Amino acid sequence: AMLDPDRGLSLTIARVVQRLQGSSLHSQLERQARVSLHKPEIKLESLKEDIKDFLKTSGWEKKLQNAVYSELNVFPSPCHPAAPPEHIKEPLAYMRKAQGSWEKRILKSLNSMCTELNIPLAQKRPVNEQKELLNKWNEMGTDEPDLSLFRPVYAPKDFLEVLMNLRNPNYENGEQPSFRNHLGLIQVPLKVKDIPELKEDFSELGLNIGQLGIDDSAQVPPEFFENEHVRVGQKVLAEQDSAAAQQYVRQGCPTALRADLWALILNISNQPEDILYYEQLKSNVIEHDLLVDSLIYKDVKLTASNDDYYFVFEDYLYQVLLCFSRDTSVLEHFTYSSATPPKSYIRGKLGMEEYAVFYPPNVNYNSFILSVAPLCFLYHEPSKLYQIFREMYVRFFFRLHSISSHPSGIVSLCLLFETLLQTHLPQLFYHLREIGAQPLRISFKWMVRAFSGYLATDQLLLLWDRILGYNSLEILAVLAAAVFAFRAVNLMEVTSLAAAEAVLADLSTLKVMPLLQIFLFATVT
Repeated sequence: AMLDPDRGLSLTIARVVQRLQGSSLHSQLERQARVSLHKPEIKLESLKEDIKDFLKTSGWEKKLQNAVYSELNVFPSPCHPAAPPEHIKEPLAYMRKAQGSWEKRILKSLNSMCTELNIPLAQKRPVNEQKELLNKWNEMGTDEPDLSLFRPVYAPKDFLEVLMNLRNPNYENGEQPSFRNHLGLIQVPLKVKDIPELKEDFSELGLNIGQLGIDDSAQVPPEFFENEHVRVGQKVLAEQDSAAAQQYVRQGCPTALRADLWALILNISNQPEDILYYEQLKSNVIEHDLLVDSLIYKDVKLTASNDDYYFVFEDYLYQVLLCFSRDTSVLEHFTYSSATPPKSYIRGKLGMEEYAVFYPPNVNYNSFILSVAPLCFLYHEPSKLYQIFREMYVRFFFRLHSISSHPSGIVSLCLLFETLLQTHLPQLFYHLREIGAQPLRISFKWMVRAFSGYLATDQLLLLWDRILGYNSLEILAVLAAAVFAFRAVNLMEVTSLAAAEAVLADLSTLKVMPLLQIFLFATVT
């Protein structure tokens, strides 16, 4: 049910106020207001206005604005007050059901691994093990435990199979008139954007607008644009305004400013209490041994040590992911995610809530690793790196691992990718389909990992600038289609899935921005 705008606004305000009320920002603002009472410029007769002015000039008003902006970015617009909570998670019943059975399947796989290997999901570490782990916290990569018995809980292609089998039960086989001609693997009728709508959404990527990541723009000499863009970027940072930063990064981030701009957009300031929180998570890792620790370990070994870019960050990856697996604050995002966190109990404590361990809902750590690794180039302080990753996860990446109808969810991205190809490169699309090389079978892993591990790092960061700038993952589907368009001539000649995969095996030389620009703004629609 749709809300009238005023009602929607008042609900949104009420929710933001409620969420900020218990926050550390709230207590800091109160403390500042009390401190200000002793200042000579605060007069009793104009107390309220004077305190407001003081909070404005001392920078606290900006902090409050950024916190509100951050809330509005993360949480969905309010449903009708009468809507049941599961509608906030996911409005379509068949999507909720599919996500539920996918979670059961993952949990079953975890549980059967426990039974097979005779190890619990969670147990307390003996004291000597705790000491040992604490001593080697910064060099966990040097360990070589035997993990041959642990197997990944699932691979991207298993997840793709699940998405291919999704159907809307209200339609009997292919009854939807507008959808009948969709010949891709995704067979659910979700509304996705066409190129004119995407052009409008991504207007700052237009051909006549300066961009970082475009070397030879006819309109603006790149070095002139870059110098000016850096100057504006410094100003945006000085202003400390999240909304301005988000608008700014749509044209790309100068390398030297990226870490600070992303932190500003995500509203991460690494306060003492954040550092303390990270230390608490760390001590939880040291005290308790979870089954997922071994899975994380195995995945980091497989992923990072085989990657020329990422292997240097191996120790950081363990720290961030082990802490992430203990972080219950991540559970908050399940109120607006179609996922529900699986729960297990420390051995012998079944049903006792204080011994409950929530399993991160997506145990495909391989994708997690690839979403942490690029951040290691920007942040070298573990608690800050951790907070940035956690915020990126609850804003964006969780959508790539759960089944939902959200425009940035993986189902919509797959459908958007297939629709763009079928509409704008029909010959290529039909050719690949005929030879049994459905394009989505190749591009799915790129999108599910937000292209991490496929693009060169500088290009990946330029792409992620735009994810943050537009607060949307749709650009992943556009880029995937643009890659096919770019390699179309070679793809038209292949005669098998293996040959098509070979043409697209190496994306490390691709330049992201020109590909996106040409596909969006130079494709004849």
